[in-house]
Amino acid sequence: MTSPGETSPGLTDIHWRPGASLHTLRLRAQLLGQVRAFFAARAVLEVDTPLLVGHAVTDPHLHCAEVRLPGRAGSLYLISSPEYAMKRLLAAGSGDIYQMSHVFRGDESGRVHNAEFMLIEWYRLGCSLHALMHETAQLAAQLLDLADSSPELVSYTEAFERHAGVDPLRLDEHTARSLARSHGLDRLAAERFTLGELTDWLMGAVIGPQLGGKRLCCLHHYPASQASLARLDPADARFALRFELYFRGVELANGFEELADPLEQRARFEMDQRERQARGLPLHAIDERLLAALHSPLPAAAGVALGFDRLLLLRTGAASLDQVMPFTLERA
Repeated sequence: MTSPGETSPGLTDIHWRPGASLHTLRLRAQLLGQVRAFFAARAVLEVDTPLLVGHAVTDPHLHCAEVRLPGRAGSLYLISSPEYAMKRLLAAGSGDIYQMSHVFRGDESGRVHNAEFMLIEWYRLGCSLHALMHETAQLAAQLLDLADSSPELVSYTEAFERHAGVDPLRLDEHTARSLARSHGLDRLAAERFTLGELTDWLMGAVIGPQLGGKRLCCLHHYPASQASLARLDPADARFALRFELYFRGVELANGFEELADPLEQRARFEMDQRERQARGLPLHAIDERLLAALHSPLPAAAGVALGFDRLLLLRTGAASLDQVMPFTLERA
């Protein structure tokens, strides 16, 4: 038994302190206050939806945390985004809404990854992709304390041609594997990856780090194969009305004009399930509540999710998320 004032053996080795300094935690709170002021000035309603839900997403690139509660049959899941619940609110007539929510994603760790992090997500009725890109850049510039909030607009195709020397719409598996290996991807991994996975790797490892070096950059018009929950461009169905925001090589936001067609959304969910099955991943039931909301129908809207912790990392010049979050997973 230890005497008063003594420390138990081994406790000095336990990292009980927060990773972020108190100065950074105060700045974190200040910026969250600025987010609320930004949306209040635009009459956007703050909402609060559940972290624990009945359906995991079908997206094969996202891994949801499964939760079992004593006395309750079946599994629940921690959200990877509040998107589905927020769309149900839109369909119920909420009008413009935003939320600051903790979200959870598996298989994510590193300098700019943590399994739990904060998203600022919002939806604007009748908003175009172009208008949403500029509004997202306005908020990001304010939080980053940048004088220039006008983003550089670069298409997905243009970025691939500029930084990888290929047209992504004409990229074949052989060329993609050779290109990935030339940029350091292990040969065995390159042979195992599908064309879609190789394209994603090239974007994340080769092209993304070169975007937004001097100013905010919106990468827009992703290929239709990467539409996710976005509408296809009515002027050219090869592309989705989707964008990502980059600054200093770090992806900060992902947004799009929302797909409101429930039949098309069901078809995409079913395609996700087939891909999950082919990869040997757990199959997740389709969220019928979301599809019912789309039938309601979902009003025309554009939405975006902004990673707050990454933004704070860039604002402070921190080396990793551990320095801007109270407790990352390793300290939790």
